[in-house]
Amino acid sequence: MTDFTVGSELPVVRVTPDKFVTLRYAGASGDYNPIHVDEGFARQVGLPGRILHGLWTMAQVARAQTEAAGRPQRLRSLRVQFRGMGLPEHELVVRSTVRESSGGVAWVDTVAEQDGQQIIRNATAEIALT
Repeated sequence: MTDFTVGSELPVVRVTPDKFVTLRYAGASGDYNPIHVDEGFARQVGLPGRILHGLWTMAQVARAQTEAAGRPQRLRSLRVQFRGMGLPEHELVVRSTVRESSGGVAWVDTVAEQDGQQIIRNATAEIALT
């Protein structure tokens, strides 16, 4: 398990979603909104192309926390603010810093960025340390 003392930075998670991730995630989630699965439609409504599902991006934030904690059961809660759209084939970088740690619990602040833009910010995870 990672060091969860106040001010510690957790290991950075970097993932580059491939061009088909939105199609696979649509099947897994049941969210077939055309902005996620239809390149032409997405461009027609002013987007640069198909965009990532917000919940796929949030899952990468959760992944960063559970990997740092050593197992998924330690993630007690996760709150995020979606603040931008993510794109396939662009690296997503998740950075986390321990804000508070007491009584066997750590509170971790997290952001997820793509191309220098925060697409998830003000995220807070509660991690059980024992």
